[in-house]
Amino acid sequence: MAETRWLDDDEQATWRAYLEGTRLLIHALDRQLETDSGVSFADYELLVLLSEAPGHRLRMRDLADASFTSRSGVTRAVTRLEDAGWVRRVECDADRRGMHAELTEAGAAKLAEAAPGHVSAVREHMFDHLDEADRAHIRDAYTRMRAHLRG
Repeated sequence: MAETRWLDDDEQATWRAYLEGTRLLIHALDRQLETDSGVSFADYELLVLLSEAPGHRLRMRDLADASFTSRSGVTRAVTRLEDAGWVRRVECDADRRGMHAELTEAGAAKLAEAAPGHVSAVREHMFDHLDEADRAHIRDAYTRMRAHLRG
């Protein structure tokens, strides 16, 4: 068994700042969306994914994969979004066992209503605190990390 490579003080401080900063950012964005638009950050993400998909439709399993959510979690979320009238389920033509989630006109309207406040909150809580060099470092570092994690 390989010896554990413990984090040094600088790595530990970086890890903790990243972890807490990310959690605080997501919490602030969730709170803003809930307060201003009545939609959670997680549900907003699903609406965005559907809005960007061809035909505003994704197979349920693809929606789960794209949102890094379990299939049961995305099923529950789509049920909430259906109840709100923002998404509908559509049978897959090619595979009767599969289902698509499809953005409705009401869902597109909800997304259009929520987006300006969300973008303002992202700017306020993130980009207003970063200069061009910071953005380049973050983008480059997370592009490399994403490529590694995606294999």
